Amino acid sequence: MPAELTFVAPRRAKPPRHLADLTPQERAQIVTDLGEKPFRAKQIAKHYFGGLESDASAMTDLPAASREKLGEALLPRLLTPVKHITCDNGMTRKTLWKAFDGVLFESVLMRYPDRVTLCISSQAGCGMNCPFCATGQAGLTRNLSTGEIVEQVVSSARDLDRGQVAGGPGRISNIVFMGMGEPMANYKRVLETVRRITDPVPEGLGISQRGVTVSTVGLVPAIDKLISEKMQVRLAISLHAPDDELRDELVPINTRWKVAEVLDAAWRYAGTTGRRVSIEYALIKDINDQAWRADLLGELLRGHLVHVNLIPLNPTPGSKWTASRPEDEREFVRRLQAHGVSVTVRDTRGQEIDGACGQLAAAEN
Repeated sequence: MPAELTFVAPRRAKPPRHLADLTPQERAQIVTDLGEKPFRAKQIAKHYFGGLESDASAMTDLPAASREKLGEALLPRLLTPVKHITCDNGMTRKTLWKAFDGVLFESVLMRYPDRVTLCISSQAGCGMNCPFCATGQAGLTRNLSTGEIVEQVVSSARDLDRGQVAGGPGRISNIVFMGMGEPMANYKRVLETVRRITDPVPEGLGISQRGVTVSTVGLVPAIDKLISEKMQVRLAISLHAPDDELRDELVPINTRWKVAEVLDAAWRYAGTTGRRVSIEYALIKDINDQAWRADLLGELLRGHLVHVNLIPLNPTPGSKWTASRPEDEREFVRRLQAHGVSVTVRDTRGQEIDGACGQLAAAEN
């Protein structure tokens, strides 16, 4: 019996409207409605996206008498950090966020010698019901607003900029939508977030589109929609099995769109954008790590603009699913390479801090 899928998030109270939810025109209208000059909206956006400042009282180029009302209208507090947990000598930091309605979700900041990557959530929980994933087992609570997704980035960027993360001041270079949730199931807000992340200051944070990765379990119509946006973001497909029989079980969306359909959509994306597609594959002991499955995957991917990211499974407490044996992992890599497929094994950052998304929120709940 295929697992239940949830595409439509439950209706709940909406988070407060935030600058990041709005277009420049909408921001200017709100400021005008408050009796202020429309250019004040641009000033605030410049502070928020350029200076990573979300406290209007610190914006000294705004009239002192107007700061509070402008702050309330455009910069309400959306997220409260419940806790930060670090490992890897502080170079990996996981944050548990609480939203206005008590909903919990996570982001993970990972600092490498040549880059800083932030993994962000797009939903609280997830409706895709993958049995080996902590978030999938929690079910879908709600979609996050554009402001809530952007605020994970701005808040983390602020801490990094102000030297509050090990390694001294720095800048985020890469954003991956691989936290809690299925990004393509919250398509409109994820797309708006990508624009806020990549538009130049003061419209956004000015991070390169090429530094942004949007992950999906394979919602084919949404992939085709993303192709039509003509962006340069990287597409990552959470495949986890090369054959429909196993993928139906591991990634229940496969009962809607089969492996061949998902990969065809990925090749359309690569062909249109010229960007290499990333195939995410969590190696699970005795489940999907057999040599014949590596060969089957290699045959499916051979000759395409693709890279395989093998992920040693970060096991969730009490789960029957666990990481592959080292020798099976090595053989899987060898067989993919024999098919001419580019492959890396993901660095297992954050294992001792429940690095797999959803584990921290599940523990807190």
